[in-house]
Amino acid sequence: MMLPPQTRDLAQRLLAYENAARKTSEPTQFAAFGVCERLRQPLISLTGVAGFRSLLSRALTLARAEAPSLSAVQVAADGSLQWLDELRPQVDADQAREAGIILITQLLGLLVRVVGEAVTLQLVTSEIVPDFRFLPNSGIPIGFEAILKEVDDLQGVSARLEELAEQYPPVTETLRTISGSVLNTATVLAVVAAIKSPKPN
Repeated sequence: MMLPPQTRDLAQRLLAYENAARKTSEPTQFAAFGVCERLRQPLISLTGVAGFRSLLSRALTLARAEAPSLSAVQVAADGSLQWLDELRPQVDADQAREAGIILITQLLGLLVRVVGEAVTLQLVTSEIVPDFRFLPNSGIPIGFEAILKEVDDLQGVSARLEELAEQYPPVTETLRTISGSVLNTATVLAVVAAIKSPKPN
């Protein structure tokens, strides 16, 4: 299960990977905008724009209690995050980093409650983690790349089992069950790798 400390750890790593993918020195607070943006469309497909806006607004409200600098951030009509320039505070890099971590931690926690742990982890691996296969060697540990290749292989096995399930009606249900199990294993493996591997440079 994704326990609260693990949720925060995963949030930190997703933000670090987002910064590495962008090859930028922007504070983690801005990277949080990028992580939210990656999740926006797939979550809108699941919950609708209003549902996603409600979810992100709640995460933002919870995060503001711990990071007041987020009072200058609002959720736009399309579900994206925006600054209110007139309220934008001057915060140092450490404050910005902590605010970003808090926001993503709250969002992940709410996602687990609303759509479940399995869907949350699949969103993380499908929308965020795979991008980091293409970082330079300095951006992500070689061991992590190797694990992500295994994740890809398992996802391929799951997809092939789904195809076979369509072709062989007598074992369709069994093959789909196995396919789902393999896909869940791939998802857990990817998230464990993201949590346990060294952070990208």
